[in-house]
Amino acid sequence: MKQKIDEPAAGTRPQGVQDETEAARRVREMFGAIAPRYDFLNHLLSFSSDRWWRWRAIRRVRHVLRPGARALDICCGTGDLTFAIEREARREAGGQLEIYGGDFVHGMLVRAREKAAQKKSQAQFVAVDALRLPFAAQAFDLIAVAFGFRNLANYRAGIDEFLRVLRPGGVLAILEFSEPPGRKFGRLYGFYFEKILPVIGGLVSGSRQAYGYLPASVARFPSPENLASSLQSAGFKNVRFERWMGGVVALHIAERPVPNRIQE
Repeated sequence: MKQKIDEPAAGTRPQGVQDETEAARRVREMFGAIAPRYDFLNHLLSFSSDRWWRWRAIRRVRHVLRPGARALDICCGTGDLTFAIEREARREAGGQLEIYGGDFVHGMLVRAREKAAQKKSQAQFVAVDALRLPFAAQAFDLIAVAFGFRNLANYRAGIDEFLRVLRPGGVLAILEFSEPPGRKFGRLYGFYFEKILPVIGGLVSGSRQAYGYLPASVARFPSPENLASSLQSAGFKNVRFERWMGGVVALHIAERPVPNRIQE
């Protein structure tokens, strides 16, 4: 495994990229190329565990889904997490929830909107850059991101934006790949992730570059402990994380503080 980058501001850097602008462009191109086969490969390569991961993540923050709340799924891809939020909102808030899915890859949004029409979803899918969100401050009660935070060109800028658009008491949930801490399982996982997954993903999607980038980006991504530290230093409180499936994925949950009221 490659050495991680634990500097909070350091974002994704595909091979050969020199700055944030070029990094964002390359990521947009890669994910645009695999959008038509994205859902199929997510389910195939994770043995359909990705469905359960998303469901479990939203169950952890379902207390936020009150009637009248607003939720944003950022880096939404084809909308699977958005739809998971919507399903949970029907149980918790009777569907009385305003839900947005945002991404900066056009092909992903096209597919998300097609799925929304099929599902008769009320979610709104919009083109957004996670580092410059087009929303007012304190606009959302929940911000969730599944397997997209790792692809930001600047992690700290993304965290700052999430904090800005969350309401006091609002919750951030980041579901992301991680490296298993156990030595034996870590080796087995590393072999699959670095040798098998890129070959299958490249053959099915037609983009070896995208599925070669995936394990490299995970290997360089901050550890759960360091990401938690970054969230705390940015101003979030009640920061915690859970490792799932032996550490293959980690869920981070954090809250925007509620200002102390001045006692009269």
